[in-house]
Amino acid sequence: MSLLNTPSQDQIKRLPKALLHDHLDGGLRPQTLIEIADRIGYKKLPTNDPIELAKWFEDSCNSGSLVRYLETFAHTIAVMQTREGIIQVARESVIDLARDGVVYAEVRGAPELLTEQGLTSDQVVEATLEGFKQGMSEAQREGNTIRVESLLCGMRQSNRSMEAAKAVVKYRGQGVVGFDIAGPEDGFPPINQLQEFEFLKKENAHFTIHAGEAFGLPSIWQAVQICGAERIGHGVRIVEDIDFSSKEPKLGLLSRYIRDRRIALELCPTSNLQTGIAKIYSDHPIGKLAKLKFHVTLNTDNRLMSNTSMSHEMQECVKSFGWTFADLQAVTVNALESSFIDHEDKLEIIEKTVKPAYSKISAE
Repeated sequence: MSLLNTPSQDQIKRLPKALLHDHLDGGLRPQTLIEIADRIGYKKLPTNDPIELAKWFEDSCNSGSLVRYLETFAHTIAVMQTREGIIQVARESVIDLARDGVVYAEVRGAPELLTEQGLTSDQVVEATLEGFKQGMSEAQREGNTIRVESLLCGMRQSNRSMEAAKAVVKYRGQGVVGFDIAGPEDGFPPINQLQEFEFLKKENAHFTIHAGEAFGLPSIWQAVQICGAERIGHGVRIVEDIDFSSKEPKLGLLSRYIRDRRIALELCPTSNLQTGIAKIYSDHPIGKLAKLKFHVTLNTDNRLMSNTSMSHEMQECVKSFGWTFADLQAVTVNALESSFIDHEDKLEIIEKTVKPAYSKISAE
């Protein structure tokens, strides 16, 4: 079968991709950061050279510390405090993803972080959606079809998450498809936002939860069993509930539940290397979790901070784990199946875009 072939770098670039875990304030173009900073008088960037700035972000995030990793966002958030800045960042994010072959993406952001200069949360959401709309139109003119939806985040360390949860319901059907909590995981367990999750469940609204990245199994357990998460943002530390000491890996009760219930893991390998989950890509648990048939998805997290793209993540999985076209198609279909759009829309993208393209490109 041609799907069992190993894809080349050029073929990977042309494959359709689906992305569930990508932060809007972590995917700015370095040149845009510099341009907006100059426009609004922001003087705190470490350099005004785009190449050096990109390197500074990546180097700062290679510290192995999630706390220091998150500190780099002070600069990106600072240039996203105006309607014009948000629209520009959102538009360019869509265009960049489309140029990389992404056909479906859920891009997340916390409205509360972009209200420091007077914008309301609703104005932030509306600017983001306008940017996505412009980006999708521009991508279409370039010959790239992409659908981008918004996830709204509450910040774990603040008390404003209900604003974002209510905005998810208000803007449902207008480009917003779900909710998430983000920010420092250790010390801020998912259960702290239980009121928000109960509200969303009563409103039949979708949500994912960052868990199992900086904190381990208790975070994942709370996110799924107490809060009711449909997906897990990262979730990589579920591997701690699997015994690999014998020939046949033995799953614990939680890991077996996550796998058997097909709860999607929004895995972000390059980002995880930066925050200390593994030292090299081939040691990242995604390879083992995919073999054990977890509902694995492949994601970028923060494209600026990690100097990454979906093509790069796919290339690394091919190189590190021997993934074939079939493996790449599997994580793409997993992502679409676990997306927060209507079932009919998922099927249309899978059957009319993803599978035909994989069959065609793998047969070359």
